[in-house]
Order: sequence, then structure tokens, then C-alpha cells
Amino acid sequence: MKVLVSDNLSKLGVAKLQEADGISVDVNVGLPKEELIKIIPNYDGLIVRSATKVTADVIEAADNLKVIGRAGVGVDNIDLDAAGKKGIVVMNAPEGNLITTAEHAMALMLSMARNIPRADATLRGGKWSPKAFMGVELYNKNLGIVGLGRIGSAVVERAKGFGMKILGYDPFISKERAEKIGVEAVELEELLKRSDFISLHAPSLSGGPLLGKKEFDIIKEGVRIVNCARGTLIDHNALIEAVKSKKVAQAALDVYEKEPLDTASPLLTVDEITCTPHLGASTGEAQDKVAIIISEQVIDYLIDGQVRNAINTPAIDGELLAKIKPYLTLGENIGKFIAQLIDGAIKSVKIQYAGEVADLKTDPITVTVIKGLLDGNVEGVNMVNAPFLAKERGIEIEESKSSELGDYSSTIFVEVTGENGSRTVTGSLIGKESPRIVKIDDFSFEAEFSKNMLVMANDDKPGVIGKIGTILGNNGVNIAGFHLGRLTSNGGAKALSVINTDGCLESKAVDDLKSISDILQINSVTI
Repeated sequence: MKVLVSDNLSKLGVAKLQEADGISVDVNVGLPKEELIKIIPNYDGLIVRSATKVTADVIEAADNLKVIGRAGVGVDNIDLDAAGKKGIVVMNAPEGNLITTAEHAMALMLSMARNIPRADATLRGGKWSPKAFMGVELYNKNLGIVGLGRIGSAVVERAKGFGMKILGYDPFISKERAEKIGVEAVELEELLKRSDFISLHAPSLSGGPLLGKKEFDIIKEGVRIVNCARGTLIDHNALIEAVKSKKVAQAALDVYEKEPLDTASPLLTVDEITCTPHLGASTGEAQDKVAIIISEQVIDYLIDGQVRNAINTPAIDGELLAKIKPYLTLGENIGKFIAQLIDGAIKSVKIQYAGEVADLKTDPITVTVIKGLLDGNVEGVNMVNAPFLAKERGIEIEESKSSELGDYSSTIFVEVTGENGSRTVTGSLIGKESPRIVKIDDFSFEAEFSKNMLVMANDDKPGVIGKIGTILGNNGVNIAGFHLGRLTSNGGAKALSVINTDGCLESKAVDDLKSISDILQINSVTI
């Protein structure tokens, strides 16, 4: 088996490949795209970092390629859809950067607390001004950590060494789990109001920034913010405004909405904002770790067929994949959908397969449901590690099958129980391919999944739907689909609607909808 290393990889990783029986390796760095396309048919494996762009045309030419290994976490430089269609497994090494990223977050925190960047610049400019850079201690301060995955938890361990009090917000971590690692679990709003320092370790949010003007308005005055996670988590314009108004004392950023950061960026004009050029993974130790990890994974896959940290495909053979692929899509969509209906940490998940799907191997479908549940809230979740991440968070998974047929030939029923109650969603396939929501709790209908959706429960009274349409129209939101379910009981009629919209709803539109007196509950969902 031949492996091409096309980016600078630690010598330790290359040595692993060279020492492996049945593997030959070529190191050819800095290849022009045309040259890569020319030689890629000769290789069974490809290992890259971020420089090589593995585009669709590169993959199209890769007639013998079986696996692409990314020495690191991000796979933006790899066309995952093209690789999946070609049957090429894409792997990454999400754990190699854990310690170094946590340490960089702490370094930025300390740099802000003691004004190190500005003090150094002033001294190099010829001024001795110790009184101008009065700092603060970390000891006994409240540190709010958003995202208690592996990196967030590593920051917790280090911050406790400085005597900090830790607040944590993570919808997928129970209070019991948080207490075990020495964290007081709180909601995001409380974390913002109480924290002296905030460190972000959450995945990117497709529905908008985590910290925008609304959040900066309620945040504790004088807070210091660190972001080593994703640039899209912070509205940079709102941050600059908050810093200039002294609401935010300082911020330290290692990631940005667009990278590399433009040297004309207004972020670089604010003295109280420290910027580093995405150094979270930039240590020799981290580069050695990711190189060794990805080399071992590629070797194991090529020699023994073992799949670890796969990004784009479940660990199943091609024949089975062809049969269950539509159900994989349905399961993941249900998981993503129901996760956004639940308040608080998830405690348990029940999944029941009924009809024709119950006769298939459903383990991979269950994994897609779990992946969907965690996706968007847990860093680095994929088809391989989703069950382990759920177990790590104390989420109980129960799977069952039923031969009973209802109105559909196959259904997937998912019940999720959180700290504040349970919700159920049932999905099916229309025409064997098209996934639909056919039931939410006790309300039946057929609703399409789409990128942007609204789920609303209301008292079933005349005029409610009209008010909803008017508010969405006034906010420039076009309705792409409207699906309604109704129930009548002694307590009166209730309705639940799923609305597909052409765009993401701004917080103002959601607030306007909540002002309708007959609306009982509203959830904005992004798939």
C-alpha cells in the first residue's frame, strides 16, 4: 500500500509509516495542484495538514485512493462529499491538539490579566510605565467556560490550579457530570452575568454568533474573554463596541471569521484586544501527536480495515450502506431536530425501529441519531466517537425494534429525556428516499426537513396562523412550507406547526412571535 504525505508532517509520523509492514511512503511537499492530480492515482493513502487542497477534481483522479488522513482537526481543505461518493474514508486526529489548545487559552487569559502584550510593546517603544498596566489576579475569580468537551475540561483542570471558581455552560453536560469535574453548571445568561473571565470552547454555530450585541448588553462589566474555538462564535463588531464602551475590559482571540486575519482588520486597532494567528495547535508536541495519531490510523485502515475518527462515512461495508443510507440521513436529521427541542442536559435517548427498517442492521442508524443529537454542541463528533461521547456525558441509549406496522412501511421513533422533560419525534421515508417528520409528541403530520425551521405550539384559535405569517413577513422571512397538527381535549384545542423558512430567523423575529398571546412554545431549529 502506497501513502503520499503532501504537507509538512512531523518526522515521528513519517517514521511510523516507514516502519509499518506493507506500507511504502513518499513525502512530496508543496505539490502544484496539477502535479498532485497527475500522481494521486498511484496512491492508496494520502496524509495532509491544511496546505494541500483535496478538491473534487483531485479526488476524481484518485482511482486507487482509499483513505485521506488529516493531521489535525479541521477538514475544510478536503471535499468530504466528493470523498464519500468515491468511497474514500476521511479521518482526522481530534485529540492531538487538546492540551496545547487548553494551554494557549490559559496563556491568553494570563496575558490579559497582566497586560503582557501592551506592556511589552510600550517598553520596546522606550517607555517605562508600570503604573499604566495595573493587572488583576486569576485567584478567586469566576471563570465561565462555554463548552465542557475535552478542551473545555482541560481548561477547567488548569484554571482550578489558579484557584478560580468555574462556571460551565454546556447543554449536553448534566449537573451531576459538571459537579464531578468541579464545575457549577449554569445557563448561558447566568454565566455571562457572573463571569470575570469567559473562555469559549464550543463548536461553530450556524444560527449566528454565541456572543453578539444582545449578550454583551447583559454581560458582567469588566469581563475578559478568550476565544480559541471558532471565529464565528463572536460578533467582532459587537465585541469592538463593547470593549470601547468599557463593558468588556479585554478580549484575546486566536480564531477569526475569515483566516488569515486581514492586517487592516479593526480588531487590530483596539489595544485591549489581543490577537494571535491561530496558534492553538502550534507546539512541537502537538504536531508530533497529530502526526503519530493520523499515521497509525491510516496504517490500521489500509492493513486491517480498522476505522477510527472517520469524518464522512460510518464503519460499514458498501452493500449494507446502500440499503440503509436513506435511514442514516433520516436518523441524523431526527437527532439534530429533537436536540433543539430539549431544554437542559440530555439524560436518556430511546430509539425504536418499526416496519421494514427493523429487519436491517440498525446499529449505524442509531449512531447517526446520536451524532445528530450531539452535533453542533459537542466538538469533533463523528460516526465513530458519537457513542463514546454520549457515554462520557452520562447519556443512556436504549434501542428496540417492533414488527408492528402503522401508517408507514418504516418508522424511526426517538424519545429524548432531558432535565426539564421529554420530547418525541417520529420520522419516516416517503418514496424510500425522502425523509419526513410524521409525528412530534402526539401531533401527526408530514413535514419536510430543511435548513431553517420553526416549531410552534399554540392554542388552536382563529387568527393565530395569520399573525404568525404577518410577523414573519414583517421581518423579511419567507415561508417555504407550513405543516399543522391538531389535538382536541377537554382542556381545549391545541395545535403544533412546523414551518420551513428560506432564511435563518433573527432574534427579533423570534421575540415578536413569542409576543403572540396564544403561542405556548417556540423553537427555532437549524438542520
